[in-house]
Amino acid sequence: MGAQHATRVTLSTALQEATQSLAQYENAALEAELLLAHVLDRPRGARRVRPDQALTPAQLAQLDALVTRRAGGEPAAYLIGVRGFWSLELRVTPDVLIPRPETELLVELALQKIPADADWRIADLGTGSGAIALALARERPRCQIIATDISPAALQVARANAARLNIRNVEFRLGNWFGPLQDERFDMVVSNPPYVRSDDPHLSDLRFEPSVALVAGADGLQHLYAIASEARERLAPLSLTRLRPPLPEGEGGWLLMEHGYNQGHEIVQILSDLGYTRVQDYTDLANIPRVAVAQWKTPHA
Repeated sequence: MGAQHATRVTLSTALQEATQSLAQYENAALEAELLLAHVLDRPRGARRVRPDQALTPAQLAQLDALVTRRAGGEPAAYLIGVRGFWSLELRVTPDVLIPRPETELLVELALQKIPADADWRIADLGTGSGAIALALARERPRCQIIATDISPAALQVARANAARLNIRNVEFRLGNWFGPLQDERFDMVVSNPPYVRSDDPHLSDLRFEPSVALVAGADGLQHLYAIASEARERLAPLSLTRLRPPLPEGEGGWLLMEHGYNQGHEIVQILSDLGYTRVQDYTDLANIPRVAVAQWKTPHA
């Protein structure tokens, strides 16, 4: 894009050319604007203040490089290093899955279950960038969230996000699912685990993201089943004094899991077979089955 320019290139011209180069994407103009804002180190939309401002040769070269990489399929979130999720701006690297808007449904459903003044203990399994844990922690500051991940690099990203956002009620632990949690019990378990089948053709579109955060065997269900199975031993009875309104004595905590677009029926059946109650599957804004919610009923004392 920039090699042909021997004269000044304005923000408007640069944005127009970048948009044309990214025409393969539905939101090409938005993506071009994000890349340009990153190069300028300004908030998106700053170009409207001085659209005739000229880019420096260094800025133009940087923009050219970013547009080329994005045109080759590399996600914009990795190129600019940030991604918005819920009310947070999260740092992201290729070590973590890019937070998706549909995952906000899981946060929304969890918040519907957690009273505003609750001091629940919540486990977030496979936290990645920390998106779910940090969103819940911000909205429910009295709760204590324990977030686990098998990737040291991912936990480094999550811890940095927590520090930058000054969110202090999240603890990060290294290990697989419940492994780092010893015999601790929780009022709620949330997870967005890998659920993509190993032969899913969409994986080619996700080649820049960590496969360990995406792929879950031949049927995509192995991690969902493992979490649901072990969570039964981890969901402690909820203290009636902490509920508004109170649940009947003997009922336990909540499990919320994101799943694939075609796994809704199967995950509902799995949860029901494992003995969960109040099993329900919810669709995202695109009306695609996305998050399963269930409650574990503990024996009466």
